[in-house]
This record gives sequence, structure tokens and C-alpha cells, in this order.
Amino acid sequence: MDISQHQPGEVRSVRRAGEPPSAIGLLPPLSVLDLALTEEGAGARDALAAVVSTARRASELGFRRVWVAEHHRYRSVGSVAPAVLSSHLAASTSGVRVGSGGVLLTNHAPLAVAEQFTTLAALHHGRIDLDIGRGPGTNDLDTIRALRRGADRATDDEYRAGLVELLEYLADAVAWRVLPGADALPEPWLLSSSVGGSELAAELGLPLAFAHHIRPDNTLEALGRYREQFRASRWCERPRVLVSVETLCAPTHAEADRLGRPAMLAMAAAVEGRAEAPLLSPAKAATETLNPALEERLRRMRAAQAYGTPEEVCRRLSAVASQTGADELMLSTPVYDLNERMRSLSLVAAAKP
Repeated sequence: MDISQHQPGEVRSVRRAGEPPSAIGLLPPLSVLDLALTEEGAGARDALAAVVSTARRASELGFRRVWVAEHHRYRSVGSVAPAVLSSHLAASTSGVRVGSGGVLLTNHAPLAVAEQFTTLAALHHGRIDLDIGRGPGTNDLDTIRALRRGADRATDDEYRAGLVELLEYLADAVAWRVLPGADALPEPWLLSSSVGGSELAAELGLPLAFAHHIRPDNTLEALGRYREQFRASRWCERPRVLVSVETLCAPTHAEADRLGRPAMLAMAAAVEGRAEAPLLSPAKAATETLNPALEERLRRMRAAQAYGTPEEVCRRLSAVASQTGADELMLSTPVYDLNERMRSLSLVAAAKP
């Protein structure tokens, strides 16, 4: 089933007219966020090859975009260089848009990012997205300093200045062209998980990709501020919102919970500063216990996402779309096994109204 046919702005109510309250509403277009998960005992080649397989399957199923994240010094995450991985995905697929979700600008020179993604846009016309984020992608201070050549975390003012500079390069608002003869640009987005980031997207007139899968408690306030304060720009004429949702679809709710246990343990390790923890298999994860308070906190976060059977997942995605007014949903599926990740995407695609 092609899931890209509904256009932004279509009806997103949880209930269709004349249907009972249990019915699943229409969903906006769906996309995929991939972290290049590195399973216990597997290598980087396996993790990166799995991203390509996922992207190809997502394209076949009609997903709109496949984005890759930027993280550093996490044993379970192989997506450390989004420009490089985006290039490989674009060359390995057709039709589906690819790009960053996002490039963390405080780690890079704005000109270098502009050159990389303008080159990608020239090579793959109309298919490249440049989602830009603020955070360093790691909690390790030594790694942050290595990425920033000795500097500590960037300030809000430094981030804003770098973002404005990057947009000026893309808009040819400098005395020379970043890529001579370029006739295509990447589509810029701003990645945010906070109210402040959403307000910056509104000020600069950028489409907003909101990380609901990371900060669900911030989602509604941040999107409200974005829409209230939005200023039209050459990049975007009206507010445009993509919301990322952690999504795991399986034949039964119990199986979805079992398959989701490794990701919960990895999140717990990150929360506790144990970023070196690998992504365990579901069998090993089932033997691990968490501090009860931390487990309860993580389960509350997961309740805001989309886990369960195809009907449960579609119902939950429909609710998120309705509550947020999202023009698009991006599914993050942190599952140990590639086949299980692709099955989850296939089940969502088959069940989507």
C-alpha cells in the first residue's frame, strides 16, 4: 500500500464521520528516521548495510523520506556522519527523499555543511533534505570538545548565528556561490525538542521537525508557539510540521513490548550516563532489570509513542497527528533485528487507512 498519497493539511481527526469512536482516523504522510542501530556482536558494516535495506523497503512501501540522525560515542548507534550516510542512501535508492535528521550544526562549520548538502542536491535533484539541529549528539564532554576543537557546548547565540550563516550560503546571500552552477538546493528544516528551538524555526520561517520521540512533554506547547510566531520566508510560506514518533508494530502487543525492551535499556543507559551500553538482543534484554522509578519514567515516555498491534499503532499515530496537527509523521523504530524493523514498517503501511 502506498502511504504517501494523503497531502499535508488533509483531515486528521481521530474519527471519520459516521464511524464509531474506536475507528482509526486518516494519517498524514509517513517517513522514517534511522539511527543505524549496532546490534550486540555485529559490526558497523552490518549496521550501515541495514540502513540501506530499510531505506529501500521504505521507498517500496511509499514512505516519503528516510532521514539519518547524528549521534556520537554511543555503541548502539552507527549514524555518526549524516552527510556521508545520506549520500550513500541517495545513491542506493530512488524516489524516496533522504537526508539528515539532523546535522548538529554546533559540531560543524556552516560553510562545510552548505557545501556538502548543496553537492548532494546537485547529484540527486529534488531528493535531499537538510534538517539542522542544535545539540552535540552526545553527553560526553571530551567528545563535545573534540568535535568543537576544544570548545565546550555552544551557546544559543552561537547556534543562531551559525544557522543564519548556513541559510545565507544556501540562499546565495554571499558574494560567491557555494557550488558554482548549482540549480538545486537541499530542503532546509529545523530540528527541535524544545520551545526555544521551535520559536527559532518560526522566526526564520523554516519547516519544523519536532522530536516528540525524545521530549513528548514539550510537543504541544512548542508547536503552538511555532504556529503563533511563524514568519513566512523563501523556505516556507506557512507553518509546516513534521513530528517524529517512536513506533514499533508487531502482531501482538506483548511481542511489541518484548521487542521494545532493548531500546528501553539503551535509553536507561543514556539517561544514567552509560552511553557505552550495546543494544542487547530481546532475549538478553528480558533478563535485565531497571530501577523501578526509572522504568516507570521510561514507560510514561513510551506511552506517548506508538507501540502495539497494527490497529493500536495506527490509532496512536492518528491521535498524535490529530493532537499536533502534524503535516507529516516520522517513525523511529529502535528494534534489535533488521527483519523486525522492516516488518514493523510493513505492518504500519498495510494497516494505514
